[in-house]
Amino acid sequence: MKIFRLLLIATIGLTLSACDNSQEEWNPGNNGGNNGGNNNQPPVAEVSYAQRAMDTFDAIVRCYRVTSGATKDFFNENYPKGAGDLPASFLWPYDGLVAGASTLHRLGYDVGYAEMVDRFQAYYRPSAVLSVGGFGSSTDGRNGGGDRFFDDNAIIGIELVEAYHLLKDSKYLDWCAQIVRFYQAGIDDTMGRALWWCENNINQPGNDSSNKPACANGFATWFLMKYYEVCPESEKAEVLDLAKTLYKWLYDNLRDPEDNLYWNSKGADGTINTTKWTYNSGAMIAGGVLLHKATGESHYLNEAKATAKSSYDYYVRSRNGIPLCYPTNDPWFTIQLIKSYIVLEPYDKAFTKKCMEVFIANLDNAWEKGRMNNGLFYEDWTGVKINPDRDKSLLMQAAALESLGTVAIYKNEKPNE
Repeated sequence: MKIFRLLLIATIGLTLSACDNSQEEWNPGNNGGNNGGNNNQPPVAEVSYAQRAMDTFDAIVRCYRVTSGATKDFFNENYPKGAGDLPASFLWPYDGLVAGASTLHRLGYDVGYAEMVDRFQAYYRPSAVLSVGGFGSSTDGRNGGGDRFFDDNAIIGIELVEAYHLLKDSKYLDWCAQIVRFYQAGIDDTMGRALWWCENNINQPGNDSSNKPACANGFATWFLMKYYEVCPESEKAEVLDLAKTLYKWLYDNLRDPEDNLYWNSKGADGTINTTKWTYNSGAMIAGGVLLHKATGESHYLNEAKATAKSSYDYYVRSRNGIPLCYPTNDPWFTIQLIKSYIVLEPYDKAFTKKCMEVFIANLDNAWEKGRMNNGLFYEDWTGVKINPDRDKSLLMQAAALESLGTVAIYKNEKPNE
């Protein structure tokens, strides 16, 4: 996806305090953290990932929430806010924050989740290059702005389906249907039938931003198949057909036949960018599993399993003294891969368990060694502080929040019972 782009709670019931890197050591409550090696302190009997997620959410609110002006209750792109930052975060990190809030809502916490989801509409643009509605990359608090990326719209769609499941409001299905129309307007037959990255850069040879990427088409497939499960019967055939079309294009054009992982993109001049990212594999794993579930066709599941096995073998290795570790950059990318392993779990519990054990150990290390005094996370969960500018990003904090909440749900924690 793009380099950084991302709304929350009008009434949150939290006391907003100064969020300063020079403040006293952060002390999360109720099973958060460890005893720091102090043998005089009693050991924590059991980690509560739900409580850690809530503590992280509180830290994000304190540090990133906009407290006045037209974007009040939205969130800043960075902490501290940069001189060139917009009044509210880009859509991508905001979506990550909403995804994290959805896990807290599922766990029983009141975090103003419905209001957060509804603020997606402030990023909506009725038209731009394409004369159909879609979500833009920025907002002034009321209106959507910036470019409209097809991958952004996919991850928004995934969260809208989740919101429908959790809140039972059919308006979220209407918003999903609009995203489908945006895709139908944007897809073309150049280099095969698939989506470009951004509507502003369609079929422009020589422009590096003009490409058909795994992120746009893979996450669109994931979204479409989640939407397929809940959309009106009258839409099911076209939604499934579009998902199958995008999946096939990716399998035929961006799959590395040697390991079944996925390359980044195919440029307008036909050149393949062979970079392999965790989240692109994740999108195809989830998409394949959901296509198998919908169609009963075994090849989708077999392909998903092949990509899953190779992704673990390819991405998990020794890093910074940790024997088994997922990549130390872009944790938002990694949590998408992890979520795809959970989608696969009904078909391979042992594999998912192995992947989750490593991820949870990485997350524990991040909690103990990869956070700042204010409770925020470094990008690198091994605790190496190498990129302060990226550490400031809301996206990095949203990824940690979603990871903690996802683990709590995976472990079937019930904090409010």
